[in-house]
Amino acid sequence: MACIIQVEDGLKGGPIMVQKRLALVQEKLESVVEGHHENGDKRSVLLTAPAADRTHTERRLHQMMYADKDYEPCQGCDGSCRPWNGCKKTHVTVETCKEKGYSLVNVRSRDRNKLLFDTVCALTDMQYVVFHAAVSLKGSMANQEYFIRRQDGCSLVSETESRKLAQCLVAAIERRVSHGVRLDICTENKMGLLWYLTRVFRENGLSITRTEIGTHGERASGCFYVTDASGNDANPRTVELVRQQIGGSVLVVNKSPNSSLSVSRSSGEMEERPRFSLGNLLWSQLERLTSSFGH
Repeated sequence: MACIIQVEDGLKGGPIMVQKRLALVQEKLESVVEGHHENGDKRSVLLTAPAADRTHTERRLHQMMYADKDYEPCQGCDGSCRPWNGCKKTHVTVETCKEKGYSLVNVRSRDRNKLLFDTVCALTDMQYVVFHAAVSLKGSMANQEYFIRRQDGCSLVSETESRKLAQCLVAAIERRVSHGVRLDICTENKMGLLWYLTRVFRENGLSITRTEIGTHGERASGCFYVTDASGNDANPRTVELVRQQIGGSVLVVNKSPNSSLSVSRSSGEMEERPRFSLGNLLWSQLERLTSSFGH
């Protein structure tokens, strides 16, 4: 799990300037993280001051997971099938074109929002340069082709390097694959809101698999993907109870491979957002979460 939280002084607004208070925040966060891990588990808590040239939030999350070597083991296809046989898993192949001095990377996966962003971030953070690329869509599947070199101008030189690149690309793509029921929330922002939301999930036996949330003036909005405590689909009755407890405007989108999309709203204020695919992602801006809860 990797998490980036942007916090501000709940009373005065703006960054926390008192060093003793910052030290206390870090100490308490470290205690919480340590209490949920066993000895030997990797963990870290780092507080930094805001910077104008800071790394894009979502790219930083990729970097944190890459540094933790979450690509071991690779979560993609195990090689027992072929992508053109209808397999829906993520496939990555790496070939070396010695006569041209490039390496050819082919990626086939389900199309989804920010797929291109995740793939290019992985290549860039691994110090590869893209000289040519092609992207195509067929139904729900996306095909990406990249001609790359290392920053020193050479193509990939070993099978080990090619295998690591394939594993890292699969990991980068699979990280953002959302599991569970999505709850889109829009409500009045207030101190302690994030604590309250997560407490409601916990008390109802739900686990958060992914979240993106922030503040916009006096409003807070975002989405949570939740499952039950075992990682299975959440009980619809439990989700409905959570929706009622949260209040505000809550849009519940239940995606199940065996059923059609079902939607329920709590107040009618929030409309379902359109799905963005890899095609229109090419023309959209990279999104940045630059605000946080007044917490």
